[in-house]
Amino acid sequence: MLNPHKNPPPAPTAWFAARRFGYGAGLPIAWQGWVALGLFLAVTLGSSFGLSFVPLHRPLLTVGVVMVLNLAATAAFFWVCKTRTQGGWKWRWGTQD
Repeated sequence: MLNPHKNPPPAPTAWFAARRFGYGAGLPIAWQGWVALGLFLAVTLGSSFGLSFVPLHRPLLTVGVVMVLNLAATAAFFWVCKTRTQGGWKWRWGTQD
């Protein structure tokens, strides 16, 4: 049985800084954020540039697979950024939070 007087679990640590102006995440502030950014770039750029080195027997299928892979990687990276940004995603106007 859960004890209602226990402290809630700690919030996840931030991997990305909040943007100073606008909406979204800024640069990574933890090594996990840099790893996430590196993996995202490796998947998207590697699959896109890799098309030029692969013999295309079925070009539309190959390009479609790369597009779906890049879309999935982008969605996953956005989710990681949104859940791990310091202060969450909201519109910011500089020094005012």
